[in-house]
Amino acid sequence: MSAGRPREAGAGPAVVLVGPPGAGKTTVGAVLARRLGVALRDTDADIEAAAGRAIAEIFVDDGEPHFRELEREAVRAALAGHDGVVSLGGGAVMDPGTRELLAGLPVVFLDVALADAVKRVGLDAPRPLLAVNPRKQWRTLMEQRRPLYTEVARAVVDTAGRDPEETAQAVLDALELKDT
Repeated sequence: MSAGRPREAGAGPAVVLVGPPGAGKTTVGAVLARRLGVALRDTDADIEAAAGRAIAEIFVDDGEPHFRELEREAVRAALAGHDGVVSLGGGAVMDPGTRELLAGLPVVFLDVALADAVKRVGLDAPRPLLAVNPRKQWRTLMEQRRPLYTEVARAVVDTAGRDPEETAQAVLDALELKDT
C-alpha cells in the first residue's frame, strides 16, 4: 500500500483523519477506506454505539468531561485495534494522551474554512460545542485546535474546492499511498 513497501499487519491504522466539524472526516474516510480496501472506524460512532445515545445527549446529560473520557477510550481502542481508516472526533486532539498516541501514525489534518464547514454540515446541526453563536464558537474552536491538529499531522490537506473523491486523492498523495 505504501510507496515501495506493504504495511505490516498490526502496524496501526492506514490513515487517521483529524479536523474540525465539517471538515469531511467521515465522508472522506469512507472514500479512503473503499479505495484502500479497508474498513472505516469513526470514533464518534463508536462512542454513540457504546453509550446507546447521541453525543449531544451525552454532553447534556453527563457533561463534556464525561464525554471526553469516553472519547479517550474510543480513540485508544481504535488506534490500537484497527488497521483501516480512523476518523477522530474534532476535539479528540485536545487530550495530551491522544496526541501522544498519534505520534508516528499517518495522521492527516483535513483543513476546512468556516464557509465550507457551514455548507457541509450547517451550523444548526446537533453539535454541542457549537450550540450558541456557532460561527463564533467554530472560530474559537479552530484557534484552540489548529495548532494541535498541525502538531499531530504528518500532512495537512486543504479541502477548499475539493469534493470527497478529490480530497481522498490528496490524502493518498500526501501519505504516498496507492489504491488497492
